Amino acid sequence: MIKDITIGQYFPGDSIIHKLDPRVKILAVAIYIVAIFLINNIFIYFPLTLLVLLILKTTKIPIKFVMKGLKPLRFIIILTFLINIFMTQGEVLTKFWIFTITKEGLNTAIFMALRLVFLVLGTSLLTLTTSPIALTDGLESIMRPLSKIGFPSHQLAMMMTIALRFIPTLFEEADKIIKSQTARGADFESGNIIKRAKNLVPLLVPLFINSFRRADELATAMEARCYRGGDGRTRLNELVFVKRDYLGMILIFLFLAIIFGTRYI
Repeated sequence: MIKDITIGQYFPGDSIIHKLDPRVKILAVAIYIVAIFLINNIFIYFPLTLLVLLILKTTKIPIKFVMKGLKPLRFIIILTFLINIFMTQGEVLTKFWIFTITKEGLNTAIFMALRLVFLVLGTSLLTLTTSPIALTDGLESIMRPLSKIGFPSHQLAMMMTIALRFIPTLFEEADKIIKSQTARGADFESGNIIKRAKNLVPLLVPLFINSFRRADELATAMEARCYRGGDGRTRLNELVFVKRDYLGMILIFLFLAIIFGTRYI
C-alpha cells in the first residue's frame, strides 16, 4: 500500500503540461479544487473524467501509475461514502435493520466520494508534472507580494516543497521499518484498534528518529552550500510567462466559467 503513494512524486517528461509555468499549474489546481466543489450535477463528472484522461494522455504518465495513488485512500473514500449514505436525513428510499438510506444521503455520498477521487487525481498531477525546484519557485513567486508585509514567502515555499517532496520518502522509510520489524516478530495486522495502535510504537519511534536525522542532514547539506534563505537570492532560470502559459490561463478560467455556468442549467 505504501508503494502506491503518488502525491509528492515527480514523473519526468517533456510534455506541454510539464513545460507549463508552475504558477499556472498551481493556479489551475486551486481553480480545479474550487470547481469540483461547485459541481452539483453528477453528469458533469463525465466530461471532467474525459478532461482528466486527456491531460493524463498529454503528460504521457501511465494512467495505471496515477490511479494506484487512490489505493491508499480507498478506506477513507469508502468510509466517507458509508457515513454520508447512512447519516444524512431526508426522503427514505429503503430501510433495513437499523440502517436507512435516503435520497439525499445517496446523492451526498456519491458526490463526496467523487470529489475525493478527483481531488487526489488533480493534486497528484501537479506534483507528477512539476519538479520540486519549479514548485518552490512557483509558490514563492505567488506569495512574493506578501513579503512586503514581512511574510516569509521563500521560507514557507521551501518548507512546503520539502514536506511534499519527502512524503514518498517517508512512506518508503516506513515500509522498510515495517518489514524489518515484522522480521523481528512485530505484528501490525491482528488485534482491535487499540492493540493495533500500540503495535505502531515500534514503527513510529524509528520513523521519527530517522525523519529528524534526515532533516538535520538536509539542513547541514544546505548550509554547507551557503544557503541563506531568499534574501538577495538569484536563480539560474527565472520564471517567465510565454504564449502557452497565457493560453493555459485562458483555458483555466474558461473551465471555471463553464463549471460555474452548469450550476444554473
